[in-house]
Amino acid sequence: MKSLNKTAISTHFSAPAGEALSPQISSHDAEIIRLTEIIRSQDIKIQALIQEVAYLRRIRYGVKSEAMTAEQRLLFDEDVVQDIAAVESELKLPATPVAPRSRAGRQVLPEHLERVEVRHEPESCTCPACQSNLVKIGEDVSEQLDVEPARFFVIRHIRPQYACRQCETITAAPVAPAVIDGSLAAPGLLAWVAIGKYLDHLPLYRLEQIAARQQVNLSRSTMSEWTGRMGFALQPLADRLMELLKQRQVLHADETPVKQLDPGAGKTKRAYLWSYRSNDLDAGPPIVVFDYQASRSGQHARDFLQGWQGSLMVDDYGGYKKLFARDATHVVTELGCWAHARRKFFDLQVTGAHPMAEEALRRIGQLYAIEEEASAMDSVGRQRHRQENSLPILTDMHDWLIRLRTSTANNSGLARAIDYSLGRWASLIRYAQTGNLPIDNNPVENAIRPIAIGKKNWLFTGSERAGKRAAAIQSLFATAKLNGIEPAAWLKDTLEKLPVWTMRRIDELLPIKPIAQIPTAS
Repeated sequence: MKSLNKTAISTHFSAPAGEALSPQISSHDAEIIRLTEIIRSQDIKIQALIQEVAYLRRIRYGVKSEAMTAEQRLLFDEDVVQDIAAVESELKLPATPVAPRSRAGRQVLPEHLERVEVRHEPESCTCPACQSNLVKIGEDVSEQLDVEPARFFVIRHIRPQYACRQCETITAAPVAPAVIDGSLAAPGLLAWVAIGKYLDHLPLYRLEQIAARQQVNLSRSTMSEWTGRMGFALQPLADRLMELLKQRQVLHADETPVKQLDPGAGKTKRAYLWSYRSNDLDAGPPIVVFDYQASRSGQHARDFLQGWQGSLMVDDYGGYKKLFARDATHVVTELGCWAHARRKFFDLQVTGAHPMAEEALRRIGQLYAIEEEASAMDSVGRQRHRQENSLPILTDMHDWLIRLRTSTANNSGLARAIDYSLGRWASLIRYAQTGNLPIDNNPVENAIRPIAIGKKNWLFTGSERAGKRAAAIQSLFATAKLNGIEPAAWLKDTLEKLPVWTMRRIDELLPIKPIAQIPTAS
């Protein structure tokens, strides 16, 4: 039986049979190759989906920043310290010693704050032992920080009237002009409403509730009317800020979506708040201007920057591309943002250990370390520092990315990250050839972030006009903050002066640090 099997096998694999199987083997090899390609393609797709899911989970459940700030990292530590303190209070235990602060001594309270002195004299000025009179030899002074909630009070304007018996005329001090004639709101109250609505992002009904706790009736409709009139009065200042901003040679630009009420449809629609910011590496006070528009069309950016020439730092949104089409009268140079380029590799790295993404992050980190070293330099020194240190790193990185791309599968996350950087390389390296161009678009993103967070409170704008009014007032407040000016005090002072101010002196009312020369408004 075994011999028969061997014979059969031998016959089966004879030369003619082998020739008959050759087409079948070739067909199987082709099928294996085809299936291998399908598996490889599916592996790439699976990796891309894993990366996308991890990214969405991080956006949905985690922090959206690329690295947690020191404050964010300490959130849980602070909760633990609070819990320990609560338990110690409940058990009446002595306080647990905390880690020593980096600075020595107790926190120094701000000098500009009002000091209210409370003197604590002993019950008796005689010695309890011998009954002799006590002699003052010094005093112990300690300070505590206190706060008084919004305090409403009434200002009574009294204008005595005087009569001339001979001429039969009456004389009295004139009523001072006001932003809102005949209104019961003083400039301080108007400023409180505007700060609450636009800076603290409190809806008017919450301000109404705050006032009601002190038995003050401030209806939402009344505050809405005040806000509309304030916006009209402050618009010339916002327009002047825009004029001064467009005198700068380097700008940042970005946009964020906001919801606008669509009464006819009974729902909201998407609008956009475009933001433009000055360059911190240029001379002059920092300025940020917001422009509210009904869409994300790049035409809005072109309209805002019409006639402007200079260098514009933007992300890769296609709406900006037509700005960079040069002609004889319109020259705008594109600057690439290294924070956006870095984010592509970071999103890849955060899904798991990825050596190539990690290497890219390391190289980009070197560029930022060089910028930190040059932070105190002038433009000439920074340009020399960049040429000596940044340009060699960029040249080496470009060669490395090209070599890496040739060995990277198309449509993979790494390929997309590399293509983003190589596709914008000319605009990404432009900063390193100068001493005054920024490395990224973070300044304008930081300026727009408070509004992006605040819109979770106010949910939507009521109309396009309301959005434009908010953009104008936000421009003034954001610029004040950039210049270290307290917005509430500035606005109160401005509302007092504005009714009698002349347009020729409008620059004196702007919330910017004074500089030597600013072209006056016509």
